[in-house]
Amino acid sequence: MKKLFIGVLATISIIAYSCGESASNTTPKEEKAPEAAHATAEENAEVKVVKASFTNVDAAVANQIKNITDDYLQIKNALTNGKAADAGEAANKMLAALKGLDKSLLSADQKKVYDQQEGNLKTSGEHIAKSTGDIEHQREMFSSLSESLYTVVKAFGGGKTLYHDHCPMAKDGKGAMWLSETKEIKNPYFGDKMMECGSVEEEIQ
Repeated sequence: MKKLFIGVLATISIIAYSCGESASNTTPKEEKAPEAAHATAEENAEVKVVKASFTNVDAAVANQIKNITDDYLQIKNALTNGKAADAGEAANKMLAALKGLDKSLLSADQKKVYDQQEGNLKTSGEHIAKSTGDIEHQREMFSSLSESLYTVVKAFGGGKTLYHDHCPMAKDGKGAMWLSETKEIKNPYFGDKMMECGSVEEEIQ
């Protein structure tokens, strides 16, 4: 029984490894670690594929949303690499791209979806742009930004294949999502502290 117990403990330790190496040693995060470690190759091989719901998006709008998405991805990569200044610069570019979107080219249904997210995209982007001295606040606002852009991309597309990723340990264990241009998990909420923590939930085409 003793050998069996030791074997079970070893297995749990291996499962928890990918998301368990947090800088914080608090009990709640240690308890969540085994549940969080689900970014396995097997699960990522069964990723749900979704397509943009609007099929009649004006070409100029599609290009503008692609620019917004590209700037978002620069923010994501900067946060992943722990570069707050770069994240702020990319956020300013995204804000400029948001201003450049011509809403007169949207249908009524398209405008309704975009208008519901536009305010939060701008507010979250402004916070990230202004908080270059506080990367944790940038990451907090990035979570909100990601949720709004996710809705926009699922409706209009992002100009490229994107992956909807999720980290269950972000936001103090509440979990948070982000969009990525690669299937490989690179966590923008923890960076090199827990780079591979998370899983791919969807592939958006």
